[in-house]
Amino acid sequence: MSPPAKEYPKQYFAASALASAAGYPLWRAAAIGQSGFQMHAIHIAGKEVPAAVTPYVYGFLPPYKGMVATVFGMTWARAAIFWLSDYGHDVMLKNGFSLSAATVAPPLVVSAMVQVINQPIVRSTVTLQDPKYNLPNVFSSCRQIYSTHGIAGLWHGTTAGVLKTVPKYVTAIAVKDFMEETLPQADPSSPTYQSDRFFRSLLKSATAGVAGAALTNPLDVIRNEQFKTHTGLRDTTRNLWNEMGFSFLSRGLAKNLIAVAMPVGMTIFFTDLFVQMSQDTTILMGEGEHNNKKSSSSVSSLPQVTATSSIQPKEKEN
Repeated sequence: MSPPAKEYPKQYFAASALASAAGYPLWRAAAIGQSGFQMHAIHIAGKEVPAAVTPYVYGFLPPYKGMVATVFGMTWARAAIFWLSDYGHDVMLKNGFSLSAATVAPPLVVSAMVQVINQPIVRSTVTLQDPKYNLPNVFSSCRQIYSTHGIAGLWHGTTAGVLKTVPKYVTAIAVKDFMEETLPQADPSSPTYQSDRFFRSLLKSATAGVAGAALTNPLDVIRNEQFKTHTGLRDTTRNLWNEMGFSFLSRGLAKNLIAVAMPVGMTIFFTDLFVQMSQDTTILMGEGEHNNKKSSSSVSSLPQVTATSSIQPKEKEN
């Protein structure tokens, strides 16, 4: 049974921030690959980098356009989704809802709301990676989108984004909760307790991240294609089908498994790690206070001895 989420909001936020910062280059590579942006050829040591690898290279090369906005957007979004989903799960179970409803309903509602609120950041940061615009920062990207497509343009692709984000997080959280309940707990008395706990969390996190990313890759492709072409959901899907057939469903899948599965998995793993560290610290502090009270009690129970001087004053000689 996982610890109550309401006690650890800071740990959820810190885990999300760390995973988002570490995953930015991978997100950038996936955005380029799934959007089909035409990137300039890269040469290293006089040799041209293969086209299949080019998005990864671009992802790690400066300038890191939109990095602060991207990391901020991913940090608050994932922290809100995971913390509110786990918190809502606990609340619903306490109020008599079924396990399936408590598992599905919170991430379904929260991830949809977060996606709608976060959409302008997602839209502008993905557009920023397209070299044909040559935009310097997120504010310039927002201005370009607004001047071309109006305020509604900042929320263009929201439908595909919600259809992608909601199943991804519902799946990832459902798998996470399922594995939390089914994987054997590490034995605190075992000499390998720390490593057992580490690998248990690693397996749970990796499985949840991969499941969520693989399921929703086609919707990632559709959403990013909408950003590039500014067409509607139906027309975008039809155009992708006419151009690529079934293969559009897997376009950028390898990049997406890395760029999405890893940050989602890392968020779950780091949350477990930070919560466990907090629990361990609380236990150690509690043991310290107990030992201090025990020592104080032992000292106070000792018999009180009144010291008297054995040296008697000499009688005054007459």
